[in-house]
Amino acid sequence: MTYSNDAVVVTGIGATTPLGGTAESTWQRLLAGDSGITQLTDDWAADLSVQIAGVAAVDPAEGLDRVQARRWDRSQQLAVVSAREAWSDAGLSIDAETGNIDPERLAVAFASGIGGIHTLLASHDTLAERGPSRISPLAVTMLMPNGPAAAVGLELGAQAGVHTPVSACASGAESISLGLDLIHLGRADVVVCGGTEAGVLPLTIAGFAAMRALSTRNDEPEAASRPYDKGRDGFVLGEGAGALVLERRSHAIARGATIYAEVAGAGVTSDAFHVAAPDPEGRGASRAVTAALAAAGAAPEDVVHINAHATSTPVGDVAEATALRKSLGTATDSIAVSATKAATGHLLGAAGAVEAVFSVLALQNNIAPPTRNLDSQDDEINLNVVRVEGRPIDGSGIALSTSFGFGGHNVALAFRGDRG
Repeated sequence: MTYSNDAVVVTGIGATTPLGGTAESTWQRLLAGDSGITQLTDDWAADLSVQIAGVAAVDPAEGLDRVQARRWDRSQQLAVVSAREAWSDAGLSIDAETGNIDPERLAVAFASGIGGIHTLLASHDTLAERGPSRISPLAVTMLMPNGPAAAVGLELGAQAGVHTPVSACASGAESISLGLDLIHLGRADVVVCGGTEAGVLPLTIAGFAAMRALSTRNDEPEAASRPYDKGRDGFVLGEGAGALVLERRSHAIARGATIYAEVAGAGVTSDAFHVAAPDPEGRGASRAVTAALAAAGAAPEDVVHINAHATSTPVGDVAEATALRKSLGTATDSIAVSATKAATGHLLGAAGAVEAVFSVLALQNNIAPPTRNLDSQDDEINLNVVRVEGRPIDGSGIALSTSFGFGGHNVALAFRGDRG
């Protein structure tokens, strides 16, 4: 295996989120300053201390064949919907006569922080109430954590490998880092990367609430997710999926593909500090940002935009701001920072992938999206946050997307605007 110096570029994007059922509809609502957070009206939510979430704006089953939908967990459904959009956007095909990609050179890296928890919990209830003979023969393939990646791989016919990074809220971003490596290592020409999560359920909400990680603003859901604001009291759980098609630049040019941006570098580190709390000094996160810029051959002054992890937790937001200052220094003052979880909620294993889509679109459209609900910025967060309306940026610069997860996982992705 030889390392290729050929650049890796993004040629397709897809997303389904609490803001919209496609990448474009999600992006437009994000720019408009809309919120995807709503009140949960299901009977199962009535006794929960937290009754708000970011539910997917479009039921993924609506866009799937009925038989397919029944064979996939909701996390798999969301993954396939976003991957189909990205694949179509990239204009790829593996057709034997007209195809423009060899299936043996096509890989998938699709992540989930939790996997098929809908199926797991439903199957447990069936076992308890109706006995082992009533368990579906599809239960295992629907609940396994690699189920979404497998579904996408089968859907597209990928034969160069199907991979599933599982690193909590950094999972989606780590899948993109892995895709970058697979192409550089010569193991694939195209990798469909992404992340998915479908965890808006009583167990997950109750679990995060028990940790005091969730906002309890049940009476004002649209104002509940408020990264960097002095009044923030936790994150809002969301669901969805995001996908990017990564491709060797020479391969993309040879087939006349549209190039959104270059995946210029990635940094992956770990804190070794605490299973849930971030290092308050931001050392691991800072090293991830520094590594991503080094891989991109870029300096802090080249960064024009950051889509920050910014979950809206009192401790996490400050730790990340500290890390960004540590790695970017005084250049931080002029970098437009967006905290898009204010609009989408926290999509856990899908967050990094969806926010990578946002980072690419920010460069493509020369605009950093706004951050909702930032009425009074925390004095400890010394960042240049985009508020109320989007802010123009130089789309030929570097956009960073940062993701951090329980277990001390840190991933920073560096995208460079492509102007041909």
